[in-house]
Amino acid sequence: MANMDLKKTKMPTMDPLVRSRNFEEVALGYTEEMALREAERCLNCKNMPCVNGCPVNIHIPEFISKVKEGDFEAAYQIISKSSSLPAVCGRVCPQESQCESKCVRGIKGESVGIGRLERFVADWHNEHFNGNIEKPVSNGHKVAVVGSGPAGLTCAGDLAKRGYDVTVFEAFHVAGGVLVYGIPEFRLPKNIVEKEVDTLKALGVKVETNFVIGKTLDIDELFDMGFEAIFIGSGAGLPRFMGIEGESLKGVYSANEFLTRNNLMKSYKKNSETPIMHAKKVAVVGGGNVAMDAARTALRLGAEKVYIVYRRSLEELPARREEVEHAMEEGIEFKLLCNPTKILGYRNPDDKKDRRNGFVSGLNCVKMELGEPDASGRRRPVELEGSDFVLPVDEVIMAIGTSPNPLITSATNGLETTRHGCIVADENGKTSIEGVYAGGDAVTGAATVILAMGAGKTAANAIDEYIKNK
Repeated sequence: MANMDLKKTKMPTMDPLVRSRNFEEVALGYTEEMALREAERCLNCKNMPCVNGCPVNIHIPEFISKVKEGDFEAAYQIISKSSSLPAVCGRVCPQESQCESKCVRGIKGESVGIGRLERFVADWHNEHFNGNIEKPVSNGHKVAVVGSGPAGLTCAGDLAKRGYDVTVFEAFHVAGGVLVYGIPEFRLPKNIVEKEVDTLKALGVKVETNFVIGKTLDIDELFDMGFEAIFIGSGAGLPRFMGIEGESLKGVYSANEFLTRNNLMKSYKKNSETPIMHAKKVAVVGGGNVAMDAARTALRLGAEKVYIVYRRSLEELPARREEVEHAMEEGIEFKLLCNPTKILGYRNPDDKKDRRNGFVSGLNCVKMELGEPDASGRRRPVELEGSDFVLPVDEVIMAIGTSPNPLITSATNGLETTRHGCIVADENGKTSIEGVYAGGDAVTGAATVILAMGAGKTAANAIDEYIKNK
């Protein structure tokens, strides 16, 4: 009998006062009892609207039906047919605006907790599966994948399952892309990413780290090595700044650098080779998921006060509701309808190494109000004259977006790009160079993990067709 509760089965979380001072995972995951209870809320709709809302088209009612039966391994196998990263997606995918937004149960209550069930199934598999992964029979064709983020790993996994000899080239010393350098441990434990990568390796995917395409080799040289097609999923790792006075002061970081140092280089650990400044008062400029990650990380590094500075209201805040709620629970203060105009600094006479550069002493802001809608449909923030005020902070983190790194495009002859540096690709990922496909943030600019995965999946299908027809 269906569970007709109007609300989702609650996800257990670590106490805010405890978790705000450590890097352990905040959401603790469902127990088997919770998963069974939530699965019973699914009506197993015949037209399956939730599947249409999933960028990788997971057969959602089918896997949830297996959860209802208690056959969690079968549920995992159904998910893994469509998704190469189920444990990742169950944690960081914005289900509330995708599959769950289409759920019929959401009409008169809360939608089924699809993401929570996906995470449960993936975690159950990782804990209990002891068998061998069967490596597909080789089809004799080679494909190169540039970048080991969600787009690259998805493309590699889908091609490997079809028998392709796939090699992934990653610039950093570990695979995972934004999953390891951009998303904090408390949201996505790195051992989870490592397990997902190991699963792909078991399928035959090779991973070459410390390999910078555009420096180590270029695209033409990859073709010379015998690769018949190339997928570029190099992400968007070039940070943006506002161009306001004071951005060169010590204590000003891009969110990209701040999170990479902490997530990948483990700068929060004692005696780290890449230490980062531990500030007392921090302002994070921006309102997306990256801003939430940076603010919550700063808190865990020991900050006494952390502010989110965002020029629109709470309703326009682009971050996931769950991340905003977690940040508020942890004590982060939201300065909404505020916009920075200048970063204030001072010179430290005791800094004998470099007296030329100052240190952050505050963030000058101006209050805003929402005016008429702009081209995006959102109401445009308008400055309130004479409303300037200063936030007394000693660190500022800019989390206002990123762009694709120009290294690959500048080292690849004939690759068409937009004025923002994004690679131009059609709906199948095909670029201006024959045999070269692209997807994810390298094409769209900074977006979500699941959209990047969808692009990798689409490109894998197109590459398969291209090589077959070739």
